[in-house]
This record gives sequence, C-alpha cells and structure tokens, in this order.
Amino acid sequence: MRPPATALWAALLALPTIATAEPLRIASYSPDLSRKGPGLLLRDIETGKDRQIAAVVQVIAAADADVILLTGFDWDYDNRALAGFAGLLADAGAPYPHQFAAQPNSGLATGIDLDGDGRLGTGDDAQGFGMFMGQGGMALLSRHPVELVADHTGFLWRDLPGQIMPPLPDEAVAVQRLSSTAHWHLAVTVRGQPLHLLAYAATPPVFDGPEDRNGRRNHDETMFWLDRLPDAPFVVLGDTNLDPHDSDGRHEAMQALLARVQDPEPASEGGRLAPQDGANATHRGNPALDTAVWPAADGPGSLRVDYVLPAPGLTVLDAGVFWPAPGDAMADVAAAASRHRLVWVDLDWP
Repeated sequence: MRPPATALWAALLALPTIATAEPLRIASYSPDLSRKGPGLLLRDIETGKDRQIAAVVQVIAAADADVILLTGFDWDYDNRALAGFAGLLADAGAPYPHQFAAQPNSGLATGIDLDGDGRLGTGDDAQGFGMFMGQGGMALLSRHPVELVADHTGFLWRDLPGQIMPPLPDEAVAVQRLSSTAHWHLAVTVRGQPLHLLAYAATPPVFDGPEDRNGRRNHDETMFWLDRLPDAPFVVLGDTNLDPHDSDGRHEAMQALLARVQDPEPASEGGRLAPQDGANATHRGNPALDTAVWPAADGPGSLRVDYVLPAPGLTVLDAGVFWPAPGDAMADVAAAASRHRLVWVDLDWP
C-alpha cells in the first residue's frame, strides 16, 4: 500500500541532500587565430611552436568552459585547423569532442566592385572583409552534442526589416549579405535538454567614410537577433564589436539587445585595474566589464565588445571575464593570447 502523498513528500525531504548537477559554463572568446594567408593557421598549429597559439590554449584550458564560441578563427573547407586546435586543447586536458564550423562570409568573393574603388578582388569586395576565403571566421567547441538549427549567414542585408543600409549601387544591394562573418542558430544538448545559441561576430563600426557603411552594418548585425529570439532557453553570444556606451558605433543597437536579454555583467579585476588614461579617461562604461584592449593613447582604449547574454528566464550562477589582475601568473598569458579576453557565464542547467 502506497503512503499518502504528504507522507511521501515528508520522507523525501528528510533524505540527505543530493548534489545537484554541475553548472553549465558558456563562453565567448576572440583569440585572434587568424593569419595572412590560407593554410597558415593550420601550419602554425601543427608546428607546435607558435607562442600565441600556446597562450590561447592555456587561456581556454584555464577557463574550463563547457561550450565556447571562437570568433576570429580562420576557416578551411575540411575544418583541419579547427580539428588540429581541438587536438592541442585535448593534449592540455581540455577536450572538446563536439565541434562546429561553417563557411563564413569573411573573404567570400562577390565578383563585383563592392566598395566602388574601381578595383576588383580586394578584401573590401568580399561579403565580409577578408583577403582569402574564411579569414577570421567562427567556430564552436563543446563538451556536449551540438547541432545547427539555422544558418542565417546568407541573409541579404536589404531584407532586414528596418535596415539602415546606406545608398549602394543596385548590383551591390542585390548581393550584399548582412553578416560580415556569420549568424548561426545552434543548439547544444546538455543532460537531455537543448540550449539554443545565437552566435555571431559583427564588423567593426569603423574603417569607412561619412556614409558610415560599417557602422550601419554593425548596428544591423546586432538588431538582426531581436526578431529571432526563440521561444525556448537561449544565449546570445559573440563579438559584437560594439560597446554599449563608448567609442565608435551606434550604441543604441547594443542597448536594444541588452534590454531583451539578461545581462550578468561579467567583470574582471584586470579590467578594473587597467590604467584609465588616454581614451579610457573619457569612457562612461564600467572598466571592470571591458573585454578587449586597444591602445588608449591613440586608439579607442579598452571596451566591452564580447558578450554571453542568457535569456531572461535562465538562472545565472556566476559570470566573469578572464582578465587576471597584474601580478597574477596568467595575466601575461591572457595578454599574449589576444587583445580580447574570454567572457564566461555559469548557468543552472537544466
């Protein structure tokens, strides 16, 4: 005979507490694993002598993320560079058996004079800037199965509702894609439950003229996701190349996205303690939230441009930026790896 429901619940509550599942750590990192020609990243990975690559491996291994999006990672047709890099991570005690990468727009030739400079075949004539196919692409590494839900990389800029394209020749409007790198909707399945990942890397909102073509495109690359947030648990992640407050760019796009998601405000001691001179002295944002370092004397300084943004209903347990304070053993390693710093968020999942 079964005990009454109330008695059953009382018995269960009296049992010793059972350890809950480990938090799920999601990360985004722009390690600048891009080289000046096709195949050169694979060469540098295989030699085992590249100090920058070694530093990137150390950073990723130390961050110990379950899922990590890499932006600024050269793509090749057979994903040999990605497989080789995953092998280095496995050797360092950070195996990622599940990997995803697809052809990006960076370096993808259009066959037309896209920037109108009278020359064909330059990096500015590709769908996204790149001197060769796949330069500065994206990749995802995961400890859990991952699948592609939708690849929006081929989406035309003109088709985005409310887009703010500058006036362009008809032949450019007909072919110009929105994504400078890629927009991926992925799903990673953890403990039987799918978590949707909306991954992208946007163009810097600079290196153009008064028409603000790159600034407009950067704005629209972020705005793209606002009408595509799934009715399911999700995380938006990537390198937006857009600070919510400081330096160049149309900050309203980043602010609009932050208003639709949960912002755990990952922070670091390294960012907080960074010198606040030059351009940094004029910034309004909290320096502890910065994720990338450019020269402050004659450049934009430190900015928050890398993000991991969970859906409002998800439970965030912790968050941070892997930017050790000066004097920490890993501070020099993080600086040698990339001007960007790895951003991570721990979720209570499922």
